[in-house]
Amino acid sequence: MTQQGSRNGVDVELLGQTVGAIQSQAELAQFQFRATTHWISGAHVQTHIQGFRGVGREDGSRSTPFILEGDEPAVLLGTNQGANAVELLLAALTSCLSVGVAYNAAARGIEIEELRMEVSGDIDLHGFLGLSESIRPGCQTIDVGCHIKSPASDSTIADLLEYAQHTSPVLDMIRNPTPVHVKFLRLS
Repeated sequence: MTQQGSRNGVDVELLGQTVGAIQSQAELAQFQFRATTHWISGAHVQTHIQGFRGVGREDGSRSTPFILEGDEPAVLLGTNQGANAVELLLAALTSCLSVGVAYNAAARGIEIEELRMEVSGDIDLHGFLGLSESIRPGCQTIDVGCHIKSPASDSTIADLLEYAQHTSPVLDMIRNPTPVHVKFLRLS
């Protein structure tokens, strides 16, 4: 990462310093992200995201939480006060891939003029509703279209997109089983 200045809105020098710091102190790479979701009514929930742990300490840079509204469309008995959980997961996937493309392009000296990702996920509600044991409740397939405008060659962009997929935390969590532990804690 020898590029100087900013490319694609990424401070390339700082990116290089971050990579170097993590290479020399592996413990700096350990992060824990958190969210707290409160049920409001029906399918309506609010998720608050604020603190996280990273680079060996608790981060206090967010003075107020990000609040994400979640709900279901009316056809699924919701009140449309926010995206549903599957839509939020799809948004997380394309957000993660977009950042990966932009950061890796900057590190490689590739100019990105425009980047847009479109995603769709196909679900059969038989699994979610418990009407079939052979149909999984999650998406049967997820398709992502990555639209990029760049002076770089098609093969360079294809390599960039392949690398971004290889290093995307959200795509990794979708493609590979991640242990999830759910435990009951009674509210008083």
